[in-house]
Amino acid sequence: MVKKLDQDVAQKLLELKDRALASTAEGVTISDCSLPENPIIYANEGFERITGYSISDVVGRNCRFLQGEDTDPEAIDEIRRGLREHRELTVEILNYRKDGTPFWNRLSIDPVRDSTGRVTNYIGIQVDITERKMAEEALQRAKDDLESANQRMRRNLQAAVRVQQALLPAAAPDVPGAEIAWRLDPCAELAGDFLNIYRMGRNLVGVYLLDVSGHGVAASLLSVTVSRMLSGTSRQSILFDAAAAPDERIPVSPSRVAEKLNELFPFDPRTAQFFTLLYGLLDTKERILRYVSAGHLPPIRLSEQGEPTLLDSEGLPIGLFPHSTWEDRTVQLEAGDRVYFYTDGLIEAENSQGIEFGVDRLSDLLASLRSKPLESGLDRVLREADAWTGPKPLEDDASILAFEITV
Repeated sequence: MVKKLDQDVAQKLLELKDRALASTAEGVTISDCSLPENPIIYANEGFERITGYSISDVVGRNCRFLQGEDTDPEAIDEIRRGLREHRELTVEILNYRKDGTPFWNRLSIDPVRDSTGRVTNYIGIQVDITERKMAEEALQRAKDDLESANQRMRRNLQAAVRVQQALLPAAAPDVPGAEIAWRLDPCAELAGDFLNIYRMGRNLVGVYLLDVSGHGVAASLLSVTVSRMLSGTSRQSILFDAAAAPDERIPVSPSRVAEKLNELFPFDPRTAQFFTLLYGLLDTKERILRYVSAGHLPPIRLSEQGEPTLLDSEGLPIGLFPHSTWEDRTVQLEAGDRVYFYTDGLIEAENSQGIEFGVDRLSDLLASLRSKPLESGLDRVLREADAWTGPKPLEDDASILAFEITV
């Protein structure tokens, strides 16, 4: 009686295992490695659902019938090595259903050993991971597309940098009675700051420094566009009297330049961009600087004795309000005087305590460099600003333009 009860319990357990194997979503196969070709001797309903093959289709066959023309040979070799070495293995392999459609199969194979340790069977677990693989492939394609787009953007950005740099003065013009130098340190590859220096007559030099709000690509596009308006040679230039004879180059007043720019670049709420400008005409023979300031920082005048003073700098930025007007300012300079135009990226550079470099610190630094050549002094200014911020990079473009009355 006890023996019969044990048999009933065992039978019920077997039936429970069969139902469990049949109901699982994964495909389950058992092969007999003691027979030629290691044929399948058991397959569950999950295997039927995944592959489309009925149990009667697969029993007695080796599982390799699931492979096809695009199945990775390396995955096949990995399965063969695992079976040959009688070890557990898991591979992701492209298999084919009965109707010929491919699916991605996460195949796990485990050896079954008898009491002596000899492998008698292999249990195979198949999981359809096609959706996951398709998602991964779609993600990889998106990453590849993004990387390709990034590479195009980098190439375009590098080309834009070269264009912008080509528009900057290659060297200061040789003007009797004055020495001129400049430095522009963009916080990104493209700068929103821009400057230029050009001869407008035998003893007349045009100089300007502009600073577009923001930085990066959008700011650089506007700065380059404005620079074409402020060119000493471009047909689009607004620096000369358009009513003059074609062979005459009569500069218009700095204030008129600011007003014309304000007409050409009205405020656009979609971009919210505007710019500040210092533009001046330097007569090196008379030692007179006539300039306009449109929302820009005050120029620093440094006498030969090293005394810094701030020049007048009132006026609205370009593009904020229609019908704005500006006034010319005139400064009588002396031999040995230096004048510095600069942008807020330089004086607003902050140290680790959030303290700005500031106009006063810049003025004192320029005064301490009065005995140094103009060029090397500008290099020192940018090094000091960089040291002030420490490891933190500049958050805005830093530019400085200077000229010295030499006779």
